[in-house]
Amino acid sequence: MDSLLDTLDTAHENLSKFDLDTIIKATCLNIISAASDTSTITLTWTLSLLLNNRCILKKVQHELETHIGGQRLVNESDLQNLIYLRATLKEAIRLYPAGPLSVPREAITDSYICGYHVPRGTQLFVNLYKIQRDPSIWSDPDEFHPERFLTTHKAVDVRGQSFELLPFGSGRRMCPGISFAFRIILFTLANLLHGFEITTPLDELVDMTESFGLANAKATSLEAICTPRLPGYLYSSTSNVQ
Repeated sequence: MDSLLDTLDTAHENLSKFDLDTIIKATCLNIISAASDTSTITLTWTLSLLLNNRCILKKVQHELETHIGGQRLVNESDLQNLIYLRATLKEAIRLYPAGPLSVPREAITDSYICGYHVPRGTQLFVNLYKIQRDPSIWSDPDEFHPERFLTTHKAVDVRGQSFELLPFGSGRRMCPGISFAFRIILFTLANLLHGFEITTPLDELVDMTESFGLANAKATSLEAICTPRLPGYLYSSTSNVQ
C-alpha cells in the first residue's frame, strides 16, 4: 500500500493512455483476484475442520434446516439468522488465517518495544497466527470451538476492532474487501452445507498439515464426497438463489 501511495503522483501520467472503462475493469479484476486465493483457503480450512468435527457440522446443518427448511436454497437475506454458522466461520479463521502474517508496515520513527530497539524504516509484521492462538486470550486455543464466539468472545469481531482477532488487519491499511469477502464466504459455505452431505473417503480424518508460505494453505488437497440432501429440482440451472 505504501508503495502504491508513493507512485500515486505519477500514476496519472501512466494511466492517461487507458480509458476510464479499462481502468475500472482492471481495478475490479485486481480486487477479485486478490480475494480468490484467500477465500478458497478459508473455505478449505473451514470444511476440513467441520469434517474432523462432525458434531459441529451437524449443528450447522441443523441451524440451516431450522431457518431455511428443506425446500429451497439459501438466500443472502438468510445470513443474518445463521448465528452458529457465523461463529463457526470466525473460529475457523481464528485457527487458520489465510495470511498468518499481516501485510508489512514501516516504522516511521525510532522506538523501543519490550526493550528492543526498532529503528525508523524497519519493516514490521504482525504475527496473526500467534495472536489468534494465544492461551492468555483464548481457552484451549488449539481446539475448534465455535461456541466461544457465542459466549466468552461474543463481542469479538473480525473487522479490525478486536486486536485478539485480526485476520483482515486493522486501521486504514486493513483489507478493503473485508465485508465482501466475509459475506461471500459465509454465503458459499451456507449453500454448500445446506445443499450437500459432506464426508471424506472411507470416513477418514482430514490431514491438517499446513504449507509454508505467505498464504496459509493446506499442504494436501481436500478430498470430500458431496451427496445432495435437498429435492433434485433445486440443483438445476434454473433454480434461483437471491
